[in-house]
Parts: sequence; C-alpha cells; structure tokens
Amino acid sequence: MRRIIILIFLAITNLFAQVGIFSKEDVIKYTPSWKGERFPDGRPRVSEDLIERLKQVSIEEAWAVCNRHGFINQFEGGWVLTVDDPVLIGRAVTANFYPRRPDVDSVIVAQGKQEGRIGGENSWIIDTLVDGDVIVVDLMGKVVDGTFMGDNLANSIWVKSGGTGVVIDGGARDIEGVLPIPNFPVFNRGWDPSYLKETMLMGINVPIRIGRAAVMPGDIVLGKKEGIIFIPAHLVQEVVETSEIVRLRDQFGHQRLREKKYTPGEIDRKWSEEIEKDFQQWLLDKGEQLTPYQKEKLLKGRTW
Repeated sequence: MRRIIILIFLAITNLFAQVGIFSKEDVIKYTPSWKGERFPDGRPRVSEDLIERLKQVSIEEAWAVCNRHGFINQFEGGWVLTVDDPVLIGRAVTANFYPRRPDVDSVIVAQGKQEGRIGGENSWIIDTLVDGDVIVVDLMGKVVDGTFMGDNLANSIWVKSGGTGVVIDGGARDIEGVLPIPNFPVFNRGWDPSYLKETMLMGINVPIRIGRAAVMPGDIVLGKKEGIIFIPAHLVQEVVETSEIVRLRDQFGHQRLREKKYTPGEIDRKWSEEIEKDFQQWLLDKGEQLTPYQKEKLLKGRTW
C-alpha cells in the first residue's frame, strides 16, 4: 500500500511540486502542432485578435474545420445555460476531479499547505487564472455535492479571467448570486444548494474529458447556445478565416440574387469561373482583402 501511495503521489506532482499540473515541457510536448507564442506555463497563446474575431464564428463552422483535420471529438452539448444566447470565448484552463480517496486526498491537501495554497481545492484553480482564461472543469457530471462554485468564487473567476465564464461538467450553487454577474455565461450540468464534497483535485492544466470531447490546456473554448467546441490552438486561425470568407461569399451571393444577376441554381452550388471573378471584383470594390490562406483556398476552387 505504501508503494502504491508513493507511485500515485509521483504521478500527480511535477517539477513545480504542484499537484497534478503538467510541466511547461509536458504542455509543449502534447500540443506539438502549435508553433506560436506560449504562456509561461506552456499553454499556447492564441492572439487577442483571433479570439475577438471568433465571436462571429458559428459552432458548425468551427466543427467543420476541426472535423476536416481529424479532430472529431471536440464538441459537447446538452448544457444548462444561464443566458439565452451565450457567447463564451477564451483559453482553456483545465481541471480534473476524481471521487475522493482519503489516502490520496491527504497527500494533495498536505502538498497544498506546503505550497501556501488557501481555501478549498476548487480555489486553487482560480488562483492560476489570467485575463482571457476559461476554467473547464471535469467534475464527472456530478451535481449533488458536485457544485464547483457559488457566487463568491464566481465573482473571483470573473475578475481574474477578465470577464469570461466557466464550463463545469458538474454543478454550481447560488444561482441568484451568480446571475447578476455581467457577461458571465455558465455552462454546467445543473444547480444545487449542496457544497462540493467527496471529490479530490487530481490535475490542473492536464488533458481532460468533457462528455465526448477531449480538451487540452490552451484549447480555445467557443461556447454558444447549441454547446461548446474546444478548438485546438493551431486550428483557430483557419477557423476564423474560413468563417470570414463564408460570410463574405454569403453577402455576395445574397446581393447578386436580389439583383437577379444569377439564378439560385448558379449560386447554390460550386461557382463558375465567371462568378468567382465577379466575387473577387466585388471584394476589391468593397475594399476587402483576402488573407494568404483564403487566396490559396480560392485558387484551389474550394467550395465553402
């Protein structure tokens, strides 16, 4: 038994001596396709510009790009929502809870005290947040006695994250105190007056499972009414630029249909060379400029 406890302890600690946190090297190792800037903890640092532009992207558009690249396990639906039309966007900070085992949890609690951590284990995650982060919590779908936050912690999350929101595969409490927080969408499995108990925090910024989705620290969370898609950081630019050109092509097609220049059958299919040339001139007249990626796809004749 003592050997087992030691092995578990070693598995959930790292060079920072913090429970279950991937080292910077671990995060980099398991996100090899990201070639850009990173946070000190190793998470990919997708630009603020791309994150802002994601607000106009639909779940379906993001899903199509992920699916095209073989990332088919990135979406999860069936959430309880606090607002009718939520828009949640940010960089994932992941957390992983297990059912509590007293022997293992005693190691976790002792480690937390040694590091000067304050409060419950759910507070430890909040203490790691920076602007633009979204906490994504695997709480095993537990609602009763699985309430990750109440109104106090929700306010702390809102401040530390710069005003994003949360994803909890589990419960939350104090809905009357949480709802007044501005621009704070909560995606969870339900609300309950009970406290968080009989759980233990096994990992921060580690790979987690949210329903049918696999989530890595640094993934970009895109949450809307139909659910949440966790976009791998290296695909975000393609998601954004694909969505933007789809919207431009839709605008052009709708305008030309209203002008009766083309028939529905000509627009609602792969466009002819004549229509493509007309579209490119329309872009020039509007002062729009395609990115290199968008030009490449147009030259290949991609239909969106």
